[in-house]
Amino acid sequence: MKQIFRTDNAPKPVGPYSQAVRTGNLVFVAGQGPTNPATGQRVSGDVQAETRQVLDNLKAILQAAGSSMAQVVKVNCYLADMNDFQAMNAVYAEYFASDPPARTTIQAARLPGDIRVEIDVIAEVD
Repeated sequence: MKQIFRTDNAPKPVGPYSQAVRTGNLVFVAGQGPTNPATGQRVSGDVQAETRQVLDNLKAILQAAGSSMAQVVKVNCYLADMNDFQAMNAVYAEYFASDPPARTTIQAARLPGDIRVEIDVIAEVD
């Protein structure tokens, strides 16, 4: 049976999808962009600022679903420009400093709202 999770500590979905869905001992978190949930506004600045907000949003959703960044097993990163890979990766490494999850990173032709980075995760739940 699946469970739906929502938190006000991350941006509200802008379409017909859930922030996170848990089934069994896995939680699937929808792709997150760099929207500050407190203001509802996109974080301005460089790709590092966007990446930090994206990862903070994911962290909040995982917490609401009873998981954590340490329990993430798979990450998908979508960049508007692969030239931003190193900058995104520097921030990403702060959140996954040891035993990092499996990851795929691709350049997308275009991301919603012309953001520079979107990330989704799959994590274990105790």
